[in-house]
Amino acid sequence: MQAQYIGASTIILEVLWRFWPVWVALAIVMGASFLYKKKLALYGQLFDSGVGVAGVFICLFWLFTAIFASTISPFDPLGQIPMMKDTLPGAIEPQSGLAYLFGGDKLARDVFSRMVYGSQIVLIIAPAATGFALMVGITLGLPAGYYGGKIDSILSFLANLVLAFPVILLFYLLVTPGIMDTPIPYALAGVFFLFPIIFFSVLFWTRYKNRPDRIYILLGLTLIIGGWIYLGLVFDRDPLHIVHIDPNQLNIFVAVVFASSPGVFRIVRGLVMDIKTRDYVAAAQTRGESPWYIMLWEILPNARGPLIVDACLRIGYTTILLGTLGYFGLGLAPESPDWGTAIKDASRLLRSFIHPALPPTIALMSFVLGLNLLADSLREQSMKD
Repeated sequence: MQAQYIGASTIILEVLWRFWPVWVALAIVMGASFLYKKKLALYGQLFDSGVGVAGVFICLFWLFTAIFASTISPFDPLGQIPMMKDTLPGAIEPQSGLAYLFGGDKLARDVFSRMVYGSQIVLIIAPAATGFALMVGITLGLPAGYYGGKIDSILSFLANLVLAFPVILLFYLLVTPGIMDTPIPYALAGVFFLFPIIFFSVLFWTRYKNRPDRIYILLGLTLIIGGWIYLGLVFDRDPLHIVHIDPNQLNIFVAVVFASSPGVFRIVRGLVMDIKTRDYVAAAQTRGESPWYIMLWEILPNARGPLIVDACLRIGYTTILLGTLGYFGLGLAPESPDWGTAIKDASRLLRSFIHPALPPTIALMSFVLGLNLLADSLREQSMKD
């Protein structure tokens, strides 16, 4: 049976219509941001430049796409309809009457739906892994830069040891399927996922240790929520069955944190060594504040600008890395709709069919572009601060 097609203009209009939840959410968030930008501190300052507006718009677009993926996608990203194999953009699926807007891939799956659902994987793994890497790097970089001496020498040696290893080879070793049969990923996850609990426990203790009405509540919430997430991520023992991560995703998660933490450590260490010589740090020392209070409440807030910029860039690097791993068939499952895997599957037939490769490629490129624009705007604002 010959597939029927819709025209190019109809495809464009249908694509725009499918994203209607994203446009509504963007209108609300962007409108409120412009209206109250003077009250939104650093986030509000991003709307003073075109670069900042473009960066926020692109990042929010993909964030809302990931949130509303089930509403936007007309088909199951893993569903196969044999007659739609390698169909061109605009092919109509007879039973549902809906079109494969960006065509079908070699396994007869809807390219548009896979591109949309691929954003969920990127938006979950890249920011979360970067966040954990920041926790590890900050927690270790603060004492290394503040105390110096043997602590700095030991931690710097370990960081340099990881940084000296070729990144691609390191990731290849950490995400190969065979390593999941060993306890290495789970051991590393058990160590890395402790750092956020340690960080926030020390953060709240140094600030509110003389206020029992707050400290016990904050520490209790930190340990309960942190322990709940820890059990779900590391041991898959979440009693509520909410927190869960697939073994393949855990492998990639741990690899990203392991490879990114030393870079964050170096940045934090350098910032602390500079900031600790400032007058307000000396004033805090004169008041008798503890070293960890000074590090967390005096030094760290004044290092936020470079760290926020680095976080945006690092999320972009991680996104590219996920795409690279998916392209080489490492880490995620072969049927995963992530952008890297989609590009890999489409690249094998580029001479015959180019349309399955373009949507995930453009999606990956645009998201990284948005992060880079956001980082550029944040860098300008941090320099003004």
